[in-house]
Amino acid sequence: MTTTASSLRGLCGGAVHLPGDPGYDTARVPWNVAVDQRPAAVAYPADVVEVVEVVRAAAAAGLRVAPQGTGHNAGPLGPLDDVVLLRTSAMTGVAVDPVRRVARAEAGALWVDVVEQAAPHGLAALHGSAPDVGVVGYSLGGGLGWYSRSLGLQANRITAVELVTATGERVRADAGHEPELFWALRGGGGNFGVVTAVEFELFPIERAYAGLLVWDWTHAERVLPAWVSWAADAPDEITTALRMVQLPEPPAPLPGRQLVVIDGATLGDPGVLAPLRALGPSLDTFATVPAEHLIRLHMDPEGPTPGVSRSALLGPLPPAALDALLAAAGPRSGNPLMVPAELRQLGGTLRRPAAGGGALPCVEGEFLLFSGGLAGPADAERVVEAMRPWAEDREYLNFTETAIDTARAFEPAAWERLRAVRAAVDPEGLFVANHVI
Repeated sequence: MTTTASSLRGLCGGAVHLPGDPGYDTARVPWNVAVDQRPAAVAYPADVVEVVEVVRAAAAAGLRVAPQGTGHNAGPLGPLDDVVLLRTSAMTGVAVDPVRRVARAEAGALWVDVVEQAAPHGLAALHGSAPDVGVVGYSLGGGLGWYSRSLGLQANRITAVELVTATGERVRADAGHEPELFWALRGGGGNFGVVTAVEFELFPIERAYAGLLVWDWTHAERVLPAWVSWAADAPDEITTALRMVQLPEPPAPLPGRQLVVIDGATLGDPGVLAPLRALGPSLDTFATVPAEHLIRLHMDPEGPTPGVSRSALLGPLPPAALDALLAAAGPRSGNPLMVPAELRQLGGTLRRPAAGGGALPCVEGEFLLFSGGLAGPADAERVVEAMRPWAEDREYLNFTETAIDTARAFEPAAWERLRAVRAAVDPEGLFVANHVI
């Protein structure tokens, strides 16, 4: 494919790398460095004009195009022998309109960029749990964060999407323009073009009650069932997660290496945490903090990192389910993963379809299970398989880092509608998404 891809040389001010070029091996590496991407070419456009040039040149050369910002969820892409990897990391512009409470983020912008620009205006976005996650990929795939049970998915707070289509045309999709495409983009991922910018709502949140509750993980057998029971009746204003973690070097102020951690944030009454505090955590950092602090609350790793993970949407968890989870991921499981198990609390607003929402108007299930770390995938698969009897039929694609039948993420009617939109805007299948429609 190198000969065919050579027609792209000279585009993007020379920022196109082909196999054998000195910069190719660096350019092809995604955020998850465990994923070995070997595309026909890697292009780094500086702006939307250069995106158009790359899309048109790739199509003319008989190549396909895979847009990629950070590459957090690169695993499902598969072979890229005939694909131009279009890296948007140079397109990092962020603009905040404090009057309209709207932000516009270019394709390569990270959530920390948005958070830091919105905070001086007393505004917050529905960002995720890591500062270096890309705004666009997170938003198109759904977007779960610390305000989700109160305010829903980020995808349904998008007000406009700017993209380059398979014909190389620049399109703006919103409620009044290209409404079917606008619907599909909000939850349907990167299947419909190269998204060059998104606009989305901001919220008047200056401070939140947020922090960590931490126990030695030998307390997992009493903390896990208590949290699951508490979560079932918790008000929509609070969103939490429970993790069993094994850290090689725990950062301050964490009191040890193998821990059970409950973290989260509430926009309501801090007294809701009383039943969890009654469990006697060895560390309690919950306090009223500036909203921008939440971007690093979860202490996710920053920077390129190798890793494997598996996930599943779970329904209610009876005692047998908790026993199975502890056996597969608890202190006596022998599981070597850094995060043998994490449960993110769902429900609340997330279970109610958003009015005027997109292709993913809500998320089914009570919990989102994640298992991951630096070890082999078999350890993560063991946890997910142990919880299979309590899993929902649906998948949440932003946490799904292997190739699956993408239809499992959507209602049947929504899936057929997504396929129709894809056929209309990209009939030749020019674009390659990590989760293909």
